[in-house]
Amino acid sequence: MLTRDQAADIFSRIRKLATADEVESLFYGGQSALTRFANNTIHQNMAEENYGVSVRTVFGGRTGRATTNKFDDESLRNVIKASEDLARVQEPDADLLPVPTNRNGGAGVPARAESALPSRHFERTAALTPAQRAESVGKIVSIAQKHKLTAAGIFSSAETVEGIMNSRGLSEWHTQTSAEISITMLAPDSSGWQKSNSPNAASLNAERLAEIAAKKAVESAAPREVQPGKYTVILEPAAVLDTVGFAFYDFGGLAILDQRSFLSNRIGTKLFGENISIWDDVAHPLQSGSPFDGEGMHRQKLQLVENGVVKRLVYARATAEKMKRSEHAGKVGLIEATGHGFPIPNEIGEAPMNIVFAAPRDPKTVEQMVASTERGILVTRLWYIREVDPYEKILTGMTRDGTFLVENGKVVCGIRNFRFNQSLIEMLSNVEQMSAPVRTSGEESFDMVVPAIKVRDFNFTEVTKF
Repeated sequence: MLTRDQAADIFSRIRKLATADEVESLFYGGQSALTRFANNTIHQNMAEENYGVSVRTVFGGRTGRATTNKFDDESLRNVIKASEDLARVQEPDADLLPVPTNRNGGAGVPARAESALPSRHFERTAALTPAQRAESVGKIVSIAQKHKLTAAGIFSSAETVEGIMNSRGLSEWHTQTSAEISITMLAPDSSGWQKSNSPNAASLNAERLAEIAAKKAVESAAPREVQPGKYTVILEPAAVLDTVGFAFYDFGGLAILDQRSFLSNRIGTKLFGENISIWDDVAHPLQSGSPFDGEGMHRQKLQLVENGVVKRLVYARATAEKMKRSEHAGKVGLIEATGHGFPIPNEIGEAPMNIVFAAPRDPKTVEQMVASTERGILVTRLWYIREVDPYEKILTGMTRDGTFLVENGKVVCGIRNFRFNQSLIEMLSNVEQMSAPVRTSGEESFDMVVPAIKVRDFNFTEVTKF
């Protein structure tokens, strides 16, 4: 693994070779491995180790970036030249701020100490071998064969580093491990799915995930066709994650300035149901990731939504300064750098990446939600989700891998999948029940801590052929 001391040595060489007014280096990379299986057989095992440095240079308001994965002097000289050549031909950016220091006052605050975070590096995860991953896959396949199903999926693991150093003395470093299992169980006319990710491989239970996926495939066999319409719907956490994930890039200040956010003219208003409160909290025990952003600033814990009211936006340093001078300044609440910026230059600005839904006062399990439903639909997950109306946040997509009819408090049968056309704003205004939030993985968005939810009047528009 690339160490902090090695990165510091590389950066000292970069500083000596650079002629720019300011220099910033982002370090990234690690070692990763993947075991892939299909048709109840492992068919691929791969491993990779790679590290890179992305060098940003600044000349009087002009900035450019170039990247290399070679750390010898000639390669560093080349990447610095590429970065400086790019910077020199840019138009000056009046909003570009000096690279931050460890003492920034109003321009942001330095990253918190690594020790302030829950541990996100686990030796057991870093030491996972192909044989250990294969052993877990063997258990998954055994469960598939027991139920006369065909299993496909992955078991991956990684150990990664992320760091930032600049010519004004800022130096931050983060190491992390991760493990992920994704399982699809296939039957002739049905399927089931489960996925889980954690920094700690010990938190993953391959057999439990396989049994749940198999149960969904078996119980959704011979699916009935149910007419589309508005239903009470129970969305399992993965389905919740992949829909709400479309909201959070709109919580960045630059999205408001660019007039591409559904929160325009809605900050401080009650947009969702009173039972919806949402935080961004990198230090939450079920979250993961580094405590600093793309400029090295500390990621603040922020309440984005309180009892349905949108309270805050997140800001990179330059966006906060630009917002203070804009026509929106009096309409968006508190404006300050919050440590949510992406590496400069970028077109996105910032976004909250450690989403945590607050626990409900009276959490219900999925089973309790089903038991309280006279007639509705239970959804395992959604896929192929696209945005139809950006301002009303109307999304379309399809159910997949376990969609069930609920009648008189019981799961009756599997049904053919639906296409939906649903406003995210309306969905989060119509939540009747929630489970305790859990760390959740999906396919359309980044991992979050979200609940399962029971929603009224969820709009299904078509029935699919499978």
